[in-house]
Amino acid sequence: MNPEKIPIARIGKTVGLKGEMRLNLLTDFPEQFKPGSLFFSDKGELKIASYNPSRQTVRFEGIDSVDEAKPLTNAYLYTTKEAGEAACILGKEEYFWYQIIGLDLLDGDEKIGRIADIERLAGTDYLKIETAEDLIKCGYAKRFLVPYVDRYIDRVDLQKGVVIGKDTKELLEAS
Repeated sequence: MNPEKIPIARIGKTVGLKGEMRLNLLTDFPEQFKPGSLFFSDKGELKIASYNPSRQTVRFEGIDSVDEAKPLTNAYLYTTKEAGEAACILGKEEYFWYQIIGLDLLDGDEKIGRIADIERLAGTDYLKIETAEDLIKCGYAKRFLVPYVDRYIDRVDLQKGVVIGKDTKELLEAS
């Protein structure tokens, strides 16, 4: 069975002459990019030779020139749930994106919709909400965004499969 792959970075353009590349993170856990770490990619398996967090550059084992690195441009790096959870230590009330995607969004007792995806814009995570059918029938937008900040998110309850929001219906009404 193929383990589910979680995207954690997108490889950018080459930097310098020795095969270094920009790494656009899709994770809050850059510590997993340590030398020797193995990831899946659109181009096969890649092992980290070095990672520079301040420059956000990476070099992979066996990739030692610009010509060898260029085919990796725009490829995604993936990890598995198991490997990601082993490499990343979550704090209290911190969650992996895959744990939140698919949960229902409630505002009080009212179901507002389902979390379809999470998108990071300008350093803030936004929940992409697919509006509940009964609200769509009342003329509300089919989809809208909720910033994942304390102002709009009260708590996450993984056991019940819900995110409890506050004032999220106002965001829907403004959409």
